Amino acid sequence: MSLNSIRQKRALAESQKAMQRHHDELPTEAFNETDMRLLWNKFAQRLSDTGQKIMSTYMQINDPELQEDGFTIKLELPNEGSKVDFDNNKIELLGYLRGKLHNHDIVIETHVNETVEKKYAFTPEDRYERLKNINPALDLLRKTFDLDI
Repeated sequence: MSLNSIRQKRALAESQKAMQRHHDELPTEAFNETDMRLLWNKFAQRLSDTGQKIMSTYMQINDPELQEDGFTIKLELPNEGSKVDFDNNKIELLGYLRGKLHNHDIVIETHVNETVEKKYAFTPEDRYERLKNINPALDLLRKTFDLDI
């Protein structure tokens, strides 16, 4: 290490600092939910095409909603694991949306909604009850022909 290399590092750091924009100078144009969803789906398709299927799936589980403040995007995910995974990989998505929508105030909030879950029928009785709920005439058929469950 020489004094000359230290001076060059300082000069490089100062020139990079001068080139960086302050947050106040970044664009904050208004956008609507339709434009945001169009770009959201385009990015999800691009991820899918490049092999990043998990992140693409997270993006397509539910439609994102633009909140009333005009720059917060809310996405609902089915469990805490998908939320953590999405949050760890959303940097590229944020950069894409901020650049394309010309708004650097955009924030993506993820929420977990575990109330929506599928109930699977494993036993014959469960399957029969599920089918009977779909078509009540099934019970009449079972009684008419004296069928077991």
